[in-house]
Amino acid sequence: MKKIAVVLAVMILVVSLASLALAAGMEGMQKGTIKNVDAKAGTVVFCAEGGNKDVTLKADKSVDLANLKAGEKVEVSIEKDTLKHVMMAPAAKKAPVGC
Repeated sequence: MKKIAVVLAVMILVVSLASLALAAGMEGMQKGTIKNVDAKAGTVVFCAEGGNKDVTLKADKSVDLANLKAGEKVEVSIEKDTLKHVMMAPAAKKAPVGC
């Protein structure tokens, strides 16, 4: 009986740690729209999907601001107030026309 309790406790601990690690990995990933890019200052104004508040982020040195334009839909990785990674959002699929 003690062995079953120990195995069960270990399984619960492993599942809990795995879910925490997964949640931490997803932290900072957001979809939204680029509102403004200032390459000289190294900043980007970003509005998260479903939000109504624009946030000014300092771009990490690894982020190429030359490819970003205002109005683009993107998925970004943010740590504190720093833009760490930018990916263009996939284009919305058009509904088929006709029969």
